[in-house]
This record gives sequence, C-alpha cells and structure tokens, in this order.
Amino acid sequence: MSYIVPDFFIFNNNGELELSLNAKNAPDLRISDGYRDMLRDYDKGDKKDKRQKEAILFIKQKIDSAKWFIDMIKQRQHTLLSTMGAIMEYQEEFFMTGDETTLKPMILKDIAEMIDLDISTVSRVANSKFVQTEFGTYRLKFFFSESLSTESGEEVSTREVKKILSDVIEGEDKQKPFSDEKLTEILQEKGYNIARRTVAKYREQLNIPVARLRIQL
Repeated sequence: MSYIVPDFFIFNNNGELELSLNAKNAPDLRISDGYRDMLRDYDKGDKKDKRQKEAILFIKQKIDSAKWFIDMIKQRQHTLLSTMGAIMEYQEEFFMTGDETTLKPMILKDIAEMIDLDISTVSRVANSKFVQTEFGTYRLKFFFSESLSTESGEEVSTREVKKILSDVIEGEDKQKPFSDEKLTEILQEKGYNIARRTVAKYREQLNIPVARLRIQL
C-alpha cells in the first residue's frame, strides 16, 4: 500500500490561510565548519608549498560547489512556495470551504504569469506535487481545469457545470427523465453556453446513464 506524502500544508488559521512546505522539501543545509576551519588553517601560513596550495584550491572548490548546491535548493524551495502560494490565492474560496464548485477556471498560464515563471516549470510542479488541506490531500494538477463561458462572458469551471447538471438530473421526474437535448436546453436557460455533445460527455464523466436507462416506473 502506497501513501501520499504531501509537499505542502495549508491551514485555515481563524480565516487566514497559512501555507508551509514539508520539511522534506526544506532541508537545513549549511557549509561544514570543518571545511571552513581547514581552509583557514591552510591559509594562515606565510609560505605555502605546492601541496598546501593544492589543498587550499581543493577545499575552495568544494566549498563553492556546496554553496552552489545550497543556492539551487533554496531556489527550488522558492519556486515551490511561489507556485503553491499563487494557486492558494487564485482558489482561495476552495481552500476556505472545501467546496469544489467554487474552484475557478485556472490554466497553467494564469499561475505562470502571477509568479513570472515558465509554464513548463509550473507544469512540473503541478504534475508532481501534493498539498494537504483540512478537506483532503490533492495533487496540484487537480486545481487546473477547463472552463466554459456564461452568456455574460464570465468564465466558470466545468466542475460547477457538472454539479448543476448532476443536481438537475437528481431532481428530474424519474418516470420521464430528461434527454441530453433537454438537459442542454435547461443549462442554456441557466446562462451556460454549452453544446449537447458536451452535456453528453459531462454526463458520462459523472457515470450517469442515458435518459432511457434512468426511467423508474
């Protein structure tokens, strides 16, 4: 059995969302004092033979490599926190309520522009990282979705449309269930620009059978 280890934690602290990075992504790295002391001792002497000079150069190279590695880790941590922070800000209502219908349409470009990073960088984080919330643990990719437009031009999440579609079907007369054409009309009356084939696709994704199979006598 495999367990998901979250990369981020989001807590609601009296109405304020708090984001933290899992310690496994934030190791405490620093240059060993032993290397610094060794370099200082070698560097003290006025006259340095060839072996001492080689030793000093070797130690300096190792310290420079360690500094570079630590800088790369810090940059990675910054990228992770910036990406998750932008998603948290964009989908604040969801992280406050846990209600999936409040998720706003969001694409990689939206987040990349917010934090001035390449779309490919945001994509790698979204596809590989998980966040733990009080409502469950989610892969970051979960928060990115397709979108539709309402009559007023406002974008809405496909999750919201699916929720409305599910509610309409749940409330239908089971002796005369709605056809996909009728469901399309109902959604369009509610202001959603949606095609019949899209309604059929969403219905299938919700594991809801066609009208004739929903008849209850």
